[in-house]
Amino acid sequence: MSHGRGAPPPPPEPLTAPTIDAHTHLDATGATDAEGVRAAMDRAAAVGIVGAVTVADDLPSARWVVQAAHWDERVVAAVALHPTRTAGIGEAEHEEIARLAADPRVVAIGETGLDYYWDYAPPADQQDSFRRHIALAKRLGKPLMIHDRDAHDDVLRILDEEGAPETVVFHCFSGDAAMARTCVDAGYVLSFAGPVTFRNAEALQEAAVLVPDDQLLVETDAPFLTPHPHRGKGNEPYCLPWTVRALAELRGTTEERIADAVNRTAQRVFGFSAQSVTDV
Repeated sequence: MSHGRGAPPPPPEPLTAPTIDAHTHLDATGATDAEGVRAAMDRAAAVGIVGAVTVADDLPSARWVVQAAHWDERVVAAVALHPTRTAGIGEAEHEEIARLAADPRVVAIGETGLDYYWDYAPPADQQDSFRRHIALAKRLGKPLMIHDRDAHDDVLRILDEEGAPETVVFHCFSGDAAMARTCVDAGYVLSFAGPVTFRNAEALQEAAVLVPDDQLLVETDAPFLTPHPHRGKGNEPYCLPWTVRALAELRGTTEERIADAVNRTAQRVFGFSAQSVTDV
C-alpha cells in the first residue's frame, strides 16, 4: 500500500458525539509502531473518533494489525487476504490467516471479496479465496468485511451460494440504490467512505440515503479516499468527521444522530463502542 497523494489536511471541527472509524489501514498511514498507532488515535480522539478497525490486505499486514490491536485499546483488527493479493495463494497462507483471525482482538474477517477493476489476480483465485474467507467467518462467528469493486453481481451470487455469515459488512459501499436495497433486505451492513462526499457521486449518495440507521457504518479507508473538500490529500482516522457531516446533510439529519447510529452499529458488529473505548 502507498500513502495518500499529499500531506493530510488540518483537522476538522470535533464531532458533537463520539463515533468509530469502521475501516482504516493504520500501517499504510505511517503508524508503523505502537507510538505511531497511539499518536494516530490521539489525533482521531481529539475530533471525536474514539475507536478504529484497522484492516489487513496481505499476510504481513495481517500480522501487523493484530499487534496494533494489542498496542492500543482503541484499536481492533480485521484480517484477510485482499482479493488483489490472491494470485497463487495456497493452503499455508489461508491457514495462517485463520490462526491470526482467532485472536480475540480480531473482530472481523476482511477485507475479502472481489476486485475486477485491477488485473492483479485471476477471478478464479479471487473467488476461491472469498469462499474460504466466508467459511472462516462462519466457523469463527465473526463478521465478514467485503471489498467489492466492479464485481457486485458475483459478490452477491457467491454470498448466496455459500450462505452468508450472520453479519456481513460492505466496506466502502460502491453500489447504487438498487443494490443498497438488495443488501439492506439481506440484513447486510453498509459502510460509507469518502466517495459519498464527492460531487460526482449521485448514485452512491442515493444509496446512502436509504440505509437504515442500524445498518450504517462510516469509515475513512485511510490513507485512501480522503473526503471532500480535501480529496487527493492524505487520509487518517481524524478525517472521518467530514464524511459523517456529509451523510448527515444527505440524510436530512444531524451529525450527532449519524455519529451515534454508527457507534451503535459498530458496537453490535465489532463488539466495542465509543463509551467502552473512552472508559478504558
